[in-house]
Amino acid sequence: MNKQAVLSLSGGMDSSTVLLHLLANGYEVTALSFDYGQKHRVELDRAQSLVRYLNDNRMEQSPLGNFAEKYPLIKYQTIKLDGLSKLLNSALVTGGDEVPEGHYEQENMKETVVPNRNKIFSSLIQAVALSIANEKNTEVHIAMGIHAGDHAIYPDCRQEFRDADYTAFTEGNWDAERVTYVTPYLFGDKFDILQDGRRCCDSLGLNFNRVYSLTNTSYKPINIGDKWFSDYKSASSVERIEAFIKLGQPDPVEYADETGPVGWDTVKKHVEEVLANA
Repeated sequence: MNKQAVLSLSGGMDSSTVLLHLLANGYEVTALSFDYGQKHRVELDRAQSLVRYLNDNRMEQSPLGNFAEKYPLIKYQTIKLDGLSKLLNSALVTGGDEVPEGHYEQENMKETVVPNRNKIFSSLIQAVALSIANEKNTEVHIAMGIHAGDHAIYPDCRQEFRDADYTAFTEGNWDAERVTYVTPYLFGDKFDILQDGRRCCDSLGLNFNRVYSLTNTSYKPINIGDKWFSDYKSASSVERIEAFIKLGQPDPVEYADETGPVGWDTVKKHVEEVLANA
């Protein structure tokens, strides 16, 4: 039996790379996305597209012409939390304030916190993971893409929260010790995540640019002619672009601003200026 993992797949760069990491390490993955009324709902479309791409490319042909499975079929589902956004106070949900721009280290980025978001997601993921563990009589890992860059602004991405949440889970459920966590990037940053993503793509025989073109990190996506572009000024985008600059290659997602689509040179220049003034 393959190792089992349940992943919270937002459609962003971090959780998408965790998905690659799990596949490269022999896991059978159940991926869950959550529709909680986020403004950047395009991330859900990207998550579905990525899973479709990965499932379509999981077979490889040997020199003898036979086909073999590179990794197991990904099971995927979107969970709708209807009505929740109307009760939440956050710039990230529909009806909330304008999403701030700048760098994550700035105080105004706390406006992008969604109250108790990871706890809400965690409870549902734990329920699914424990159900799989009991059904298959095996250990199940819950995988998350939380990383060091999130710690300052999002307390529910810190290890202290994960430990307390796991304690509550084990206290409230029989056989909960069958479920444990895997957070491969907890002490890394987005650059570390991208480096691992490139290694995993090479290992799995996947096109790195194609994979990351199917992710969304922008909190302020821009729709032009029924096509979605990422912004390059919100903090989530700045952090992602910074990682690609460090990696030494352009980000394959398409960017735009109020004037229309823009090229990588414009995007890179803006982020370098933001970082210089941070």
